[in-house]
Amino acid sequence: MKASGSSGKEANLLFKQAYEYMVTRMDRGEWNAHDKLPSIRRLAQELQVHRLTVFRAYQLLKQNEKAYVKEKSGYYVSPSKTEEQVPTGHTENNRSFPTSSALKNSLSEIQHIPVTYQFSQALIDPNLLPNLFLSEHVKKVFDIYPKLMGTYSSAQGDVELREYLCRYMVRHHNLQLAASDLLITTGGQQAIDLISRIYIRPMDPILVERPTYSAALDIFRQQGARFIPVEITPDGYDLANLERLMEKHKPRLFYMNPTFHNPTGYTVPAAQRKQLVELAERYRCLLIEDDAIHEMYLDQPPPPPILTYDTEGWVVYLRSFSKYIAPGLRICAVMGGAHVIKSLVTAKSLADNGTPLVNQKMFLHYFESPRMQRHLEKLRIALQIRKEIVEQELASTGWRWVSPQGGFNLWLQLPEHIPVDQLLEECLRQSVSFIPGEICDPLKEMRSWIRLSYSFVNEEQLRDGVRRLIDIAGGYTT
Repeated sequence: MKASGSSGKEANLLFKQAYEYMVTRMDRGEWNAHDKLPSIRRLAQELQVHRLTVFRAYQLLKQNEKAYVKEKSGYYVSPSKTEEQVPTGHTENNRSFPTSSALKNSLSEIQHIPVTYQFSQALIDPNLLPNLFLSEHVKKVFDIYPKLMGTYSSAQGDVELREYLCRYMVRHHNLQLAASDLLITTGGQQAIDLISRIYIRPMDPILVERPTYSAALDIFRQQGARFIPVEITPDGYDLANLERLMEKHKPRLFYMNPTFHNPTGYTVPAAQRKQLVELAERYRCLLIEDDAIHEMYLDQPPPPPILTYDTEGWVVYLRSFSKYIAPGLRICAVMGGAHVIKSLVTAKSLADNGTPLVNQKMFLHYFESPRMQRHLEKLRIALQIRKEIVEQELASTGWRWVSPQGGFNLWLQLPEHIPVDQLLEECLRQSVSFIPGEICDPLKEMRSWIRLSYSFVNEEQLRDGVRRLIDIAGGYTT
């Protein structure tokens, strides 16, 4: 019975992804109003899915007025209301110009709404950063490199920074690395985007945690990926089920965030990390290890990165530093095998020809300073206090969560009678923000969950904002 239920859920997800794939092609202008769509048989072959899956997707297109049927002819793209109103002078050869309406970043859309109680930003309160020290440091960097503003970095990243980060990783994790094994990107999100462009083609199966970082899901959707969800729990993954998924779907990659996971805060135990590499080697599945806040533990340091167990080049490690050092610098180090880094350097050169050299030099001299390392210790204490404040305020609600041992977020399960979509709308109206769990779920089903970030606002605002959130939620009765 369990296997049957799982297959039903996978089939349900598959036809929805086929639907989204077709809508995306329409939004991009690849299929325009009144264009004939591929036959069910042809599209099923192209996507390597069952014809019934494509049929269900076409039925949903028709239901949502995205397509219409001509008897004995097939399916055609329905014109949108805006297309029907576009003047002829705005078209070329009677075809609409492609639009960017397919682009979406659900996380950013919420985070950019100005509110007083900002619980949607998984960033450090700027007042906790050593801003005066950083400003003094800027002058020092320009004294060392007087021509810094007039020079490009290489596409792969500043050699001095890459060599320093190699030494850092060897010292802390006993990794065997060379500067040529690293690429510097403009934040971790750019690294995810570059990887997706190289490794994902329309309807390629990829493994993603459930839940996971919502912006990564939106990036993968842009490439037309087909999601295979992997449940993450406080104890890590069900490795037997993970192996079954790898064997069945032959995924291109597994995007994972195993250390102070976003949004749940869970950490995959050390015992599973070596086994994950063994599975990746056996089924030739690239592991994308996103490690954005490794140093932000609240008690004990987390286990070593999965990369430390990799000897055959099946792990691509994304180590971000921006969030808790200087978010404006946007520095991420990507580490992996030569074949991966070479492709990523080419993609990086096409994207922006290199992360700004000023940012890299400032980060290098800032991060390696003794002052910065002492600052990290103080930051952990401040985050521990903030987490405890939020948990104290939530203690009487009956809401459920697992207290994280690091990171910036609480992953909360609310009672089912509270409609999270309506709650968010009312909270935003009353200047409180959070992230709804639905956008973190590849199945878009986690409607009773929210991510509450406790790192961005001060202690007084935390108490006031959480109390306001609880009061608003209390307005929804069973």
